[in-house]
Amino acid sequence: MLATVLTLIGRRALLSFLILFIVSVLLFIVLRALPVDPAAMSLPPNATVAEIEAKRHEMGLDLSLPRQYLIWLSHAVSGDLGSSIQFRRGVLGLVASTLPATIELAVLAMLVASVLGLAGGLALFHVRGTAKEPALDLGTVVLLSLPEFLWALFFILVVGVALRWLPFTGRIDPDMRLPVTTGFLLIDSWIAGRPDIFRSAIEHLILPSLALGIAFSPAIMRVLRSSLLDVYQEDYIHLARLRGLGEKHILIRHALKNAILPTLSLMGVQFGFLFGGTLLVELIFSYPGLGNLMVDAVRNADLPIIQAVGLTYCIVVLSINTIVDSLYVILNPKLRLQ
Repeated sequence: MLATVLTLIGRRALLSFLILFIVSVLLFIVLRALPVDPAAMSLPPNATVAEIEAKRHEMGLDLSLPRQYLIWLSHAVSGDLGSSIQFRRGVLGLVASTLPATIELAVLAMLVASVLGLAGGLALFHVRGTAKEPALDLGTVVLLSLPEFLWALFFILVVGVALRWLPFTGRIDPDMRLPVTTGFLLIDSWIAGRPDIFRSAIEHLILPSLALGIAFSPAIMRVLRSSLLDVYQEDYIHLARLRGLGEKHILIRHALKNAILPTLSLMGVQFGFLFGGTLLVELIFSYPGLGNLMVDAVRNADLPIIQAVGLTYCIVVLSINTIVDSLYVILNPKLRLQ
């Protein structure tokens, strides 16, 4: 089994490098085609034409596009993604400082989506053929129709503003300070022995993670319900009933472990979409993550940051897909035999 998983990871890694290369080329071409002059953006408004041309030459913008890309690629391979036009800092450091916040939000949101999705899918399957089924099915359709930004606005207005139960801006309370060790607040707070900061970080994560998790949970519900319905048509389920096994035992020991495989695959895809969906939610909640960094970069035409963040999203999604495919091989004996 280990050899099969390692082979899969190796193949996926090679494919991921190819995809990452293609994405980097497309990003580079598209960003250079925009009517924005990075040289002029990096100089004061009163800069002369000669100063702008000198800056363009310094940045290599007067070279051909293929040569510009090769120079960028050689620097990127060595860990240099350029400098931010807006912040006057290395792009890699900016991405590294904001990525942990987005990962924390995405992981907690995926946990919410998984719990709600699996529980909802089991509930939908449980009420099949009863009068409750149309009502629950309609409820999932309604949930599926509401995007994450509407849930975010709803939670801010109701839970944050009207009831004042939870904070809805930032990552922790503004008067709290914590030395950065890993960049993950939930980890750093425990390392520093600060349960108050851990509690504050959780409180600030609840509303954005709920907004994301609820929006992505209905698809998991429906796929799990459909998978269970398909599994219950298999012969081994009928044989289990003939052996006198109870329905609960059949569901947990036989049906669920087979129905969970396509659901797991969907959850991996959903996690990739969810990670990208953090951008708008971070903006609404003023959450200082990768999405907010991307929005600031777009507003200021900061091309190095836009390119770096785009590649970061691509790397994270490819990594998630590789992990999910590996888990699928581990849990599915048929794939291991192949």
